[in-house]
Amino acid sequence: MNESILVTGSSRGIGKAIALRLAQSGFDIVVHCRSRIEEAEEVAQSIRELGRQARVLQFDVSHRYETAEKLLADVESHGAYYGVVLNAGLTRDNAFPALADEDWDVVLRTNLDGFYNVLHPIMMPMIRRRKAGRIVCITSVSGLIGNRGQVNYSASKAGIIGAAKALAVELAKRKITVNCVAPGLIDTDILDENLPIDEILKMIPVARMGSPEEVAHTVDFLMDEKAAYITRQVIAVNGGLC
Repeated sequence: MNESILVTGSSRGIGKAIALRLAQSGFDIVVHCRSRIEEAEEVAQSIRELGRQARVLQFDVSHRYETAEKLLADVESHGAYYGVVLNAGLTRDNAFPALADEDWDVVLRTNLDGFYNVLHPIMMPMIRRRKAGRIVCITSVSGLIGNRGQVNYSASKAGIIGAAKALAVELAKRKITVNCVAPGLIDTDILDENLPIDEILKMIPVARMGSPEEVAHTVDFLMDEKAAYITRQVIAVNGGLC
């Protein structure tokens, strides 16, 4: 296998777990970061130690022209991607009346505009491969049922789900599948320290947090050729929360 997958936001947390899992499955990985270049390089080195090729791209997915420039240059040098995992994102949580304009704008620009900014420039190169391809969007339980203090984040993730479902219809005949993975409460180092973990656990039937690796295994399955008949779907990895 010589197929490559771009994983945005893969310097740590869920993105890192996804990048490592896909490398273990035999894919070459394009690691991406916005600012944590040293951590991204460490992830890339771990991938090389697994016997796969890896390189690092650094850009802000909310910056449309910078993103297109970096991605098109990478595709020109290395060829079109087999798959893309849209994982980069951020939160700016607050009660809706207390949200600042910037809290709304930066979350929508990064999470929802990032969908367009990353996929649009590389879409035609993927199509021109005339081979099967995979797109997986990491959304959230917040995009399915909403969440207190996350009106902006919920809107962005619900928007991604709608966009992904529409894109799946457009790409189906080209054998490129588009799906979403919606994590619930996942145990990472970027969990908000003010999050009421004990209260949330009471609402989760399996009564525990998920791991980044559990999300990564789900993405790994969707990237496999055996998942060719699965598209336009949202797979929730949330312990039964919804």
